[in-house]
Amino acid sequence: MSSDQLKRQAAAAALEHVRDGMKLGLGTGSTAKHFVELLGERVRAGLKVIAVPTSEVTRADAQRCGIALTTLDEVDRLDLTVDGADEINAALNLIKGGGGALLREKIVAAASDRMIVIADESKLVANLGRFPLPVEVNPFGLAATLRAVEEACADCGVFGPISLRKGSDGHAFVTDGGHWILDAHLGRIPDAPSLADSLNAIPGVVENGLFIGLASMAVLAGPNGIRTLERP
Repeated sequence: MSSDQLKRQAAAAALEHVRDGMKLGLGTGSTAKHFVELLGERVRAGLKVIAVPTSEVTRADAQRCGIALTTLDEVDRLDLTVDGADEINAALNLIKGGGGALLREKIVAAASDRMIVIADESKLVANLGRFPLPVEVNPFGLAATLRAVEEACADCGVFGPISLRKGSDGHAFVTDGGHWILDAHLGRIPDAPSLADSLNAIPGVVENGLFIGLASMAVLAGPNGIRTLERP
């Protein structure tokens, strides 16, 4: 079974948690795209929901699928957000942002009563950090911000090259919010909550890709079926 088929299985399992009348957060990325498409099928069959997308790409996908959209300026809380992840550990802490939507993804997740993470089981790791940690930054003063990020990582006992993400055109990748992304290749992050706090204390850092304490459930698809992890 292909990775894409596993992602769709995880998305289908998460869809079972959606109820009529819910206000939803829609994640970004290849696995979340499957969820949006499957949700669209349910909407066309009569399900009534309204959703907040976490990126312009997801907005376009949701509109194409006929899903009614809103914003966090129009609703105060969301019932459920469903999103993917680049890495998940047993405590349901995550690394997200490989697609560059981490800021909006974190805002939407924090405004939700529950967050379900969907992924194929290869994303479950013993220790976060093998996937490069995205750090969204303001372009102004980039060199100073980069030095501060390096120092914060070192103070937390993690080291590795940190590079500016580039787009396909060779220029800096620009997020939907107009920011740039630094990718920190750290290998292993022993204390993710401390590192997240240290990074967000840096002027110039907009947000980081460590999602701490936001996910309530992970739905993981593998060759032997669906595995569900819940926060204690």
